[in-house]
Amino acid sequence: MTTPVRVTAAVSKVLAAFLADPAADRYGLDLMRATGHPSGTLYPILLRLQHAGWVEAVWEEIDPVAAARPARRYYRLTPDGLIAARTEIAALRQQLDRATGTVTKPRPA
Repeated sequence: MTTPVRVTAAVSKVLAAFLADPAADRYGLDLMRATGHPSGTLYPILLRLQHAGWVEAVWEEIDPVAAARPARRYYRLTPDGLIAARTEIAALRQQLDRATGTVTKPRPA
């Protein structure tokens, strides 16, 4: 069962970071840098997106001693998440355009 996602400004920044390169695996610190969100904001959003079926997460398989760092948890948009993210970001742009009276050209998919 998936959970509906309320797309706030914070969630939209995370979705936009994923949409910058939808095929890329992203890890927490990478997403914190891309969004400007601290971990206390980012990780609850990622968890909500996982519960909604928009994001999947997998642990990296490395030897932490050999890599000299802990294993990373990588996140990626699911196919449904990619569609939902594009739809939500487009809807947000339309709302902002209406609110500001701006007319923007549609972005290519």
